[in-house]
Amino acid sequence: QVQLVESGGGSVQAGGSLRLSCAASGYAPSRDTDKCMAWFRQTPGRARAAVAAIHTGAGSALYADSVKGRFTISQDNASKSVYLEMNGLKPEDTAMYYCAAEGRAKYSYTGGWYCLLRSDEYKSWGQGTQVTVSS
Repeated sequence: QVQLVESGGGSVQAGGSLRLSCAASGYAPSRDTDKCMAWFRQTPGRARAAVAAIHTGAGSALYADSVKGRFTISQDNASKSVYLEMNGLKPEDTAMYYCAAEGRAKYSYTGGWYCLLRSDEYKSWGQGTQVTVSS
């Protein structure tokens, strides 16, 4: 059973930075179609939305348009951890951030493996870490 533990959330002022970490245990997907890990975020009354995803085999990453150029997802295969470096934070980035794993990937003959960004494509979830950005 996969367990995910997030850390690194907190309160910052607009323009600041935070680095979220997600430590995974029991995570050992054998198929390339299951090797996605991702960060989602959610605010009260709204659906959980993808922020960034990474294929842990190919290393390919995808980002939501709202965070492109500001956030960077990365991985450490040795420790089975995924990170989200968040720079230039804005008040609208305020949310609970969730780590997800065992996400579905597809293969493109032009671009290689890429992760799907729907929450229902991911089987395992962490408990979340709160990020609050003040103006």
